[in-house]
Amino acid sequence: MNTSYSEAVKIAQNYYDGLETDQLYAAVWGGEHIHYGIYNQPNEPIHDASQRTVERIAQTLENINQNSRVMDLGAGYGGAARYLAKAYGCQVCCLNLSERQNQRNRQLNQEQILEQLIEVTQGSFEDIPYPDNSFDIVWSQDAILHSSDRTQVLKEIKRVLKSGGELVFTDPMQSETCPPGLLQPAFERLGISDMGSYHFYSKTLKNLGFEELNFIDISKNVPIHYRRFGEEVRKRYQEVV
Repeated sequence: MNTSYSEAVKIAQNYYDGLETDQLYAAVWGGEHIHYGIYNQPNEPIHDASQRTVERIAQTLENINQNSRVMDLGAGYGGAARYLAKAYGCQVCCLNLSERQNQRNRQLNQEQILEQLIEVTQGSFEDIPYPDNSFDIVWSQDAILHSSDRTQVLKEIKRVLKSGGELVFTDPMQSETCPPGLLQPAFERLGISDMGSYHFYSKTLKNLGFEELNFIDISKNVPIHYRRFGEEVRKRYQEVV
């Protein structure tokens, strides 16, 4: 483990590198994704809803094609990268903290004959190990919350994006009207002091020179997702314990 990582990043790395955590997420999420799903039906499979999120995000991209170079920050098992590589023929670089997840990602890429299009790198989005102006698109799903210095993450994204490039991401966000202390148990578990908000991201990205093109609120899916997660854990109890 890189001891230069921030405390929040170290906590995330240790958590996702845990064997039990990996087995749980791979079994319950289906082995491709580790992010919130978009549900058309309240009881549909988590994998299907999670895949729908990827497809919905991809539809917002204005300039993606076989010549694009995409960075996926916090790529997890690489499900989004494989979708983009298959759908558009683009090159995708997966940057992810957990080497356990990275190993699964590489294995799935090999099985699906996508190694020529997808590169998997262990590292932190607080210090992206790529040169300036490297990517046409930066993509991230439910990962930036794990940083205690999100401004630094956004600066790094700006650095590695080419001029005119696109940033598309999802992240659990704290409401401006959230009562003080309500989320503290979650903050302590994640090793963070707060979550980003729409206001924070909008203002910080504008200050960095980004132009906001689209914002989609999918928060109504969060309680459905956690209910489905609990149902799947109970159903697969013997498999995940």
